[in-house]
Amino acid sequence: MKKYVISDIHGCAKTFKALLDKISLSPKDELYLLGDYIDRGPDSKGVIDYIWHLEETGHTVHCLRGNHEQMFLHAIEARVELLGIQEARGYAETLASFGTSNIDTIPTSYIKWMKGLAFYLEVDQYILVHAGLNFKSDNPFDNKTEMIWIRHWYEGIDRAWLGDRIIVHGHTPTRQLEIKNSIRALAEIPAIDIDNGCPFESLGFGHLCAFELGTQTFTFQANIDRLESTSFNFS
Repeated sequence: MKKYVISDIHGCAKTFKALLDKISLSPKDELYLLGDYIDRGPDSKGVIDYIWHLEETGHTVHCLRGNHEQMFLHAIEARVELLGIQEARGYAETLASFGTSNIDTIPTSYIKWMKGLAFYLEVDQYILVHAGLNFKSDNPFDNKTEMIWIRHWYEGIDRAWLGDRIIVHGHTPTRQLEIKNSIRALAEIPAIDIDNGCPFESLGFGHLCAFELGTQTFTFQANIDRLESTSFNFS
C-alpha cells in the first residue's frame, strides 16, 4: 500500500486524472488531498466529482480544506462576492464549471462536502495541512485560520513541539527544483511544500505534484488543462 499526497488541484480535473494514472493509483493505496480543489482552472466541479467517483469505486480518499474552499463557503454564507476573488482567484471559473453565474444555485451536496472538510491530519510521522502551522500558538492545531492561510512560517517551527514529525503542505506555489530539494533539507526544515503552481504557466511551475509518504518520492504531471499566463496572486 502506498500513501500519496496531492495539493492545490485548482480546477484542473484532466491534470488530476492524468497524475493519478501516472502513479497507478489503486484501491489498495491511500490518497490524501490538501485542499484548494476549486478556482483558477476550468473544471472545479469535475475535480470534486472525480474525488467522489474515486470513493464510490473503492478508493480511500482523505480530503482537507483549503483557503479557496473557505472563501467559497464565506461567499455563500455572507451572500457576497469577496473583493477581487472573481478576477484574481478564479471564482468565475468555478461558477462556470457548475453552469451558473449565481453562487446561490450551487447544489447543496457540494456545499455540504466543503463544510465537512477537515483542517489537518496526522499520518504516520507526517502532519498534513493545507498551508502550514502557526507555532506562535500554544497549540498550533488550535489555529484553524492559519492552517489554510499562513505563509513564511518555517523560521518559527517549534522543533520541541514537532518532534520527529514532518509537515507536508501546499498553498504557496514553489518551483519544482525547490520541491525536490526539500527532501535533502529535512534536517534543517522539517516541512515539504508540494504546490508546484499547477494552473500557472511560468518557468519551474505548472505541474501537479504527488508525494508518496513511504518512499518520500515525487511524481509530477504537467498541466493539460487551461493554464493561467497571468502573474501569481498568492491567495
